Amino acid sequence: MSFACTVWMGFCLSISAQPAKPEPAVVEKPVSYYRQIRPLVQVHCQGCHQPAKAQGAYIMTDHASLLKAGDRGMAGVVPGKPKESHLLEVIQPKDGKRADMPRGADPLAAKDVALFEKWIREGAKDDTPASARDNVSAEQPPVYGLPPVITTLDVSPDGKLLAVNGYHEVLLFETGTWRLAGRLVGLSQTVQSLAFSPDGKWLGVSGGNPGRFGEIQVWDVAKRALRVASPYTGDTLFGLSWSPDSRLIAFGGSDNIVRAVDASNGKQVLQQGAHNDWVLGTCFSRDGKYLVSASRDRTLKLTEVSTQRFIDNVTSITPGALKGGLQVGLVRPGKEKKMVKASSIAVASTEEKVFEEILIGGADGTPRLYKMHRETKRVIGDDANKIRDYPALAGRIYAMAFAPDGKTFAAGSSLDGKGVLKVIQTEDAKQLSQVEGEVGAVYALAYSPDGKSLFAGGFDGQVRVIDPATGKVTKQFTALPGGTMAARGDNK
Repeated sequence: MSFACTVWMGFCLSISAQPAKPEPAVVEKPVSYYRQIRPLVQVHCQGCHQPAKAQGAYIMTDHASLLKAGDRGMAGVVPGKPKESHLLEVIQPKDGKRADMPRGADPLAAKDVALFEKWIREGAKDDTPASARDNVSAEQPPVYGLPPVITTLDVSPDGKLLAVNGYHEVLLFETGTWRLAGRLVGLSQTVQSLAFSPDGKWLGVSGGNPGRFGEIQVWDVAKRALRVASPYTGDTLFGLSWSPDSRLIAFGGSDNIVRAVDASNGKQVLQQGAHNDWVLGTCFSRDGKYLVSASRDRTLKLTEVSTQRFIDNVTSITPGALKGGLQVGLVRPGKEKKMVKASSIAVASTEEKVFEEILIGGADGTPRLYKMHRETKRVIGDDANKIRDYPALAGRIYAMAFAPDGKTFAAGSSLDGKGVLKVIQTEDAKQLSQVEGEVGAVYALAYSPDGKSLFAGGFDGQVRVIDPATGKVTKQFTALPGGTMAARGDNK
């Protein structure tokens, strides 16, 4: 054996003879209220336990409230004492039976219950960052330094109320007097869309906290009371619409899913996952049998409500047919109903369907009218459902609204902070009026029930009441509690 080999062997033996270093002990981190417990509470509990709807007189929207007692007189959380914490008791299964809470929903997973128990045992500490504390309620409503950006508005079916989004709330104004009639304060920081139910009894709201949760709210309009608050997904929700019978609410989300829920309890009844980008708009057919969804993936898709079955792409999926994502899809009201048989479009059914038309708009600024149901055999590359294109608006179309009779529609857009609003005749594409220059970016539109007024809102926080026949702005006010009316028209 060579000298080098002998030295190497000796070196290896000396290394192997060294005692092994002990593995460092794994230090288990304490459970975080803000990062681990709070998200669970948001998803499973806050729909029924929030300032606007405190069931059991117990609120769960902040750490301090969790430690308080509800109507049973037992503290929800007692730091360091899991056995004395009523919250832990009601989320644990007992004697092989499911847990008492959440009521009417799926129980928490065993690992999540264990997480609650460990957090309480460790002292139930609050590690919420100061910058994340958000204490807004009906008793402590939002205070505004600037008007909110108006992303959505709607007029009640009786024409008496105008609903406008705010921060954490919906503002209700009396039409005509424009006085504040109510502040519907909820959990969602952002309100992305809102709509009165066709029967006028309810106001549906979609929104949430960006990157945290999405929420659907249903408010009793007469009582100004929250009926339903249900969380879905981990981000805000868009494009809320009502079924004609005021029973279902549909909406989209950034998870590329379109959903419909029972408006009386928030229970999901439809889920369609055929889109591959954000779903920003929904609308029901006039008979309520079908749901149309508009997406950033450049498609308008048709879904059968009763079966949750994806039926067809209403728009062409040929690359370049649409030059951008879709923001809005609206069913045209008022047109005479013609009948077509489903068998003519190679669907395994002989059910007769109502002939309906859908107006779409989005990134390329061009409104388009489509047939809802295909009447010809699909051919690759066709756009057979399209009826007509309308003159383009500058920028992206963010909002559209049909007049009640369906004979005209309004479309609003934004480009570099400037807005254009056009009123166009549906049948011949003739422009009836235009508002430009005095409006900023237009994000929200709604007609009055009589069709004589058009309401517009956008980036500057101003609500403008417009004569659709002339484009004249007749009224204007700031969408704020105590907002001021501009000296314009009969507002002087």
